[in-house]
Amino acid sequence: MLAPMPSFGARIPKVELHLHIEGTLEPELMFSLAERNGVALPHASVEALRAAYAFGNLQDFLDLYYQGAAVLQKEQDFFDLAWAYFTRVHRDNVEHAELFFDPQTHTERGIAMGTVIEGLTAACTKAKEELGISSSLILCFLRHLSGEAAVQTLRDALPFRDHFIGVGLDSAEVGNPPERFTEAFDLAGSEGLHRVAHAGEEGPPAYIWGALDALKVERIDHGVRCLEDAALVKRLAEERIPLTVCPLSNIKLCVFDELGQHNLPKLLDAGLCATINSDDPAYFGGYMTDNFEQCQQALGLSDDQLRTLALNAIEASFTSDERKTELRDSLAAVE
Repeated sequence: MLAPMPSFGARIPKVELHLHIEGTLEPELMFSLAERNGVALPHASVEALRAAYAFGNLQDFLDLYYQGAAVLQKEQDFFDLAWAYFTRVHRDNVEHAELFFDPQTHTERGIAMGTVIEGLTAACTKAKEELGISSSLILCFLRHLSGEAAVQTLRDALPFRDHFIGVGLDSAEVGNPPERFTEAFDLAGSEGLHRVAHAGEEGPPAYIWGALDALKVERIDHGVRCLEDAALVKRLAEERIPLTVCPLSNIKLCVFDELGQHNLPKLLDAGLCATINSDDPAYFGGYMTDNFEQCQQALGLSDDQLRTLALNAIEASFTSDERKTELRDSLAAVE
């Protein structure tokens, strides 16, 4: 008997624009690195750790996320982390990825900036050579820390400027408005770096305005609360500001109660450049194909809508025009 054809959502080539590389740390790798580096974990087993992945909000997740990152200590650890991600998403037909990394999560533990960046860069190079996946790194500032700390982090990273293409803003959103980070984003702009920021996940539409006006971002990460502000929706549509939406993440962190309530179809109906991404898939239970397939099933999305979401991601990416043409041709070849 012939195996059933994979779903359209599984077959189409994909571009991932909202992916925290530390959020791909699967429990099995976490335990392996903990043993290698002599780090004690508060959970007795992989199963016990997975059982802890029940989050009431973003902060619940972040507490566990930062705890797990303690096992990342050497350049090889960061290489292994990113390589595990690339080999996993190769099965999902991810052809291009722009990876967020959080240097402050590591430098505050005494890990050198170069250890983080060079380990990740080596995996990106190998992914291109062996898997055909193009990729770039985006350095993210932790918004629960100060704006001054963000500036210093960027200054510390500039000796490695050739290894990352942009800056972002992540971590706990509520109570940490984007305007606090204007100086860091201005410095990034002066260095020719792309600028993106998390806004409008748990925070209000005002944070999206702030990210656009104060930080001069080119993409909004999440942005699902934009529909609460008609003027904002109009601006996002007219300026084709992409939204890097993370549906399964939104459910896991209780932004929506269930996937069938997600506003992704409304974002598309409003003419917005919405994309699908996995965010922190090791913690949220879904990589790219999972997000595409489950959204199609729960929200009744057509194959044409999935294709539009995939095309939006190509448009929204920071890769070269030549690479975008290759990605569009790859997508067009799938019927």
